[in-house]
Amino acid sequence: MADDKASAETLLEFPCAFPIKIMGLANADLAQAVLEVVLQHDPGFDGATMEMRASSGGKYVSLTCTVTATSKPQLDALYMALTSHPLVKIVL
Repeated sequence: MADDKASAETLLEFPCAFPIKIMGLANADLAQAVLEVVLQHDPGFDGATMEMRASSGGKYVSLTCTVTATSKPQLDALYMALTSHPLVKIVL
C-alpha cells in the first residue's frame, strides 16, 4: 500500500531526467551557487549540461538543470534548497 500512496503523489516514474529552471538576477556567482546546490542533491549532475539564458534586458538569467530524479523527497529537498538561496528568485 505504501507504493500506491507514493505513486498517487506524483505521476513521475523514478529514476527520470527532470529539468529544473532557476531564475535570478544576473550575477557572476549565480551559476556556481546553483551548481553547488544541485550537486548536493544529484552528485552525478554534469555542470557542463547546465543551460544559461539571459533575459532580453540582461538583468536576469535563467538556468536549466536537468537532474536525475530518484524520488519525490529528493526533488522536494532540491526545490527547497534552491528557493531558499539568496541569489535565486524563482524555481520552476
